[in-house]
Amino acid sequence: MKNKGTLGRRSFVKTTLTAGIGAPMIVPSRVFGANAPSGRLTMGCIGVGGMGTTNMQKFITREDVRIVAVCDVDRLHRLNAKEIVDTKYGETHTCGPFHGCSHYNDFREIIDRKDIDLVLIATPDHWHAIPAIMAADAGKDIYCEKPIALTVPEGRAMCEAVRRNGTIWQTGSWQRSVENFRFACELVRNGRIGRLETVIVSLPTGSEIGPQPEMPIPEGFDYDFWLGPAPWAPYTEKRCHWNFRWIMDYSGGQLTDWAGHHCDIAHWGMDTELTGPVRIEGRGDFPSDGLWNTAKSYRFECLYENGLKMTVVNDAQEKRGIRFNGSEGWVHVDRESFDAHPKSLLTSIIAKNEIHLYKSTDHWGNFIDCVRSRAMTVAPIAILHRSVTIAHIGNIAMLLERPLQWDPGTERFINDPEANRMLSRAMRSPWGI
Repeated sequence: MKNKGTLGRRSFVKTTLTAGIGAPMIVPSRVFGANAPSGRLTMGCIGVGGMGTTNMQKFITREDVRIVAVCDVDRLHRLNAKEIVDTKYGETHTCGPFHGCSHYNDFREIIDRKDIDLVLIATPDHWHAIPAIMAADAGKDIYCEKPIALTVPEGRAMCEAVRRNGTIWQTGSWQRSVENFRFACELVRNGRIGRLETVIVSLPTGSEIGPQPEMPIPEGFDYDFWLGPAPWAPYTEKRCHWNFRWIMDYSGGQLTDWAGHHCDIAHWGMDTELTGPVRIEGRGDFPSDGLWNTAKSYRFECLYENGLKMTVVNDAQEKRGIRFNGSEGWVHVDRESFDAHPKSLLTSIIAKNEIHLYKSTDHWGNFIDCVRSRAMTVAPIAILHRSVTIAHIGNIAMLLERPLQWDPGTERFINDPEANRMLSRAMRSPWGI
């Protein structure tokens, strides 16, 4: 993290108690693990609109977690979140005395608090990298919404911050904690459909909207902070909050929105979780005008070094979800259904001596369990970074309208300076990583 003005404010240093060395005045609960005073972990929530509030409500029901602060640049969002927390803890007494949930406009106020163990990040994509890296460097464990980051280099920088700090990280790719998705991948990994040949990942269709007029910034909304590292642009209602995902300056459309779910499950079944394709080619339909500029429709193919081919598409003729096609059958899985051929696969039993994938039945609970045990979560950053990379380089290939060779080791395109320039986005001053 570059030290630009207040960006580099207090960094928490992990402290252990040894002979002759005094303890800090305030020690986060996670230093003591399961032996923490009261057995609770404290959490601060950054971004509490939409999924931020949904995730917050998953943690607020746990007696071993206490939410002590919320942050959002929209005053209505943060006050609503504060009210939810205050009401919940005011009505229950099993967690002990509660003196109210703090609320902030600036996420650095949460990261600076040495009494906070965990950080929940559910901001727009362009606001993932900076707070995540700062939180990791400050000794916090992190639950962060997918997709990991706005760009491949930002995602890699986040992976490195998590690695060097020993951070426990859970990505909000909750399908990894759903039995059907895990079982589908176990069937494939154990050869139940024969030799895996192709994978089809079917995602939702994108959206478009015409040019939008500049509007007055709503009272209580810190719009300049919302833009943050993204280029300056005039405020209009359809730019912000949920709609950020349809604009390239902040996200990558349905591709990046869903890659952390279905492309991730595809990688899980393909056993390619820590690598990526070596060639990518496709076409996309990008709006020619209007505010939203991510792909409305798209189709691209990823070729892997082992010969596997994965097609990512939005197509009404393709059933939503992930279809694994093998030499002796197929498996299809999504949120609404699970099917296979032959049908006997649906009741197949994975034997003890076969491949069993990481089992989690509670995505949020898995994060807390791993914070205490210091074990790897079901959706660690190193794996989910690879999943969203598929979407990032897929967008680039479709925008350039030509095949691209990709090196998953260096995370660069091979002999293609134009494509490599598109991997990064400039950050607006004073922000940087």
